[in-house]
Amino acid sequence: MCMSRKTTISLIKCDIGSLAGHHVVPKLLLDIGEKNLRMAKEKGLINSYYVFNVGDDMELLMVHEKGESNPQIHQLAWDTFQAAAQKAMQLKLYGAGQDLLKNAFSGNIRGLGPGVAEMEIEERASDPIIVFAADKTSAGSFNLPLFRIFADPMNTAGLVIDPNMAGGFNFEVTDTQEGKSIVLKCPEEMYELIALIGTVERYVISRVWRARDNLICAAGSATRLSLIAGKYVGKDDPVMIVRAQHGLPAVGEILAPFMHSYLVAGWMRGSHWGPLMPVGIKDARCTLFDGPPRLVALGLQIADGAIASDDEGKPLIADMFADPAFDMARQEALQYASMMRRMGEFEPARLSVESMEYTTLPMILEKLKDRFKPIQG
Repeated sequence: MCMSRKTTISLIKCDIGSLAGHHVVPKLLLDIGEKNLRMAKEKGLINSYYVFNVGDDMELLMVHEKGESNPQIHQLAWDTFQAAAQKAMQLKLYGAGQDLLKNAFSGNIRGLGPGVAEMEIEERASDPIIVFAADKTSAGSFNLPLFRIFADPMNTAGLVIDPNMAGGFNFEVTDTQEGKSIVLKCPEEMYELIALIGTVERYVISRVWRARDNLICAAGSATRLSLIAGKYVGKDDPVMIVRAQHGLPAVGEILAPFMHSYLVAGWMRGSHWGPLMPVGIKDARCTLFDGPPRLVALGLQIADGAIASDDEGKPLIADMFADPAFDMARQEALQYASMMRRMGEFEPARLSVESMEYTTLPMILEKLKDRFKPIQG
């Protein structure tokens, strides 16, 4: 194999319609994705693919050699989502085409609603990849685990033990409100990084590189649907791609931050803090208060420009969270969910007023504005 071969991994998601509320993508819609991507593979547009869902989001994982932001790849995803949304509308499924915020494709699916994580790599001798997909939460929900994976030596022993990681990592942080980004280096600028990414509803880690050679390590979506639409239309439901091993964090170090649950923005109507629950594919459906927010992690190997497959051409996919090792996180998530729901519509169970500006709260304030009177004396 030529070590300079360029391979692109594209993970693109969209809420195209769900069975029984914001619950789960039914199989017949996933079959549309399977059919479209199979045809694209037969035509040579992509080398391999995997279609799955997390809650009410269809996830298209595609491996190809077209590079990032390729119009053909993004058109394939757009057309697939449109076809699935049309079927969802025929069946009167809930939220059909919810994430398709624009009417026309313009060469790039970014900014049209669907979430995108893409990474072009030069294949190593062995290239393990973990892809993450979440439902009922925001792009900033990956800030904490990405920090722990690539900057926290108490989580990632390789930061101390592996000389190839000793130089640290660079983090691209996107300001989703201003549409700007900054690159900060850890460990030197760790405090500045935390100061930004602790504000998870505004600042989002979008990429990570190894500092010594600028090797791409992680890429995530940073889409804010409410900023595109100007109102609440659904939560961002982020996706992320992370490379592992050989001078990067080990798979076990990448998964370790999810041994415990933590609170993320989203959940019911995108307006509440809720616990992130790592689950296997079979449990990637949202029920309790439209949640709790779910997270899936799939492991795979990149081999010769494609997902490593069996003799029949079926991609070899490992369902990383379908493991009792994450039972404690799932139990914690239920306990946290119960505690947060006891607070009802009182902060901090409900998001801050800044986040609520894309809901009905502004209409309520407009209705009541003339009844507010100055305090006398």
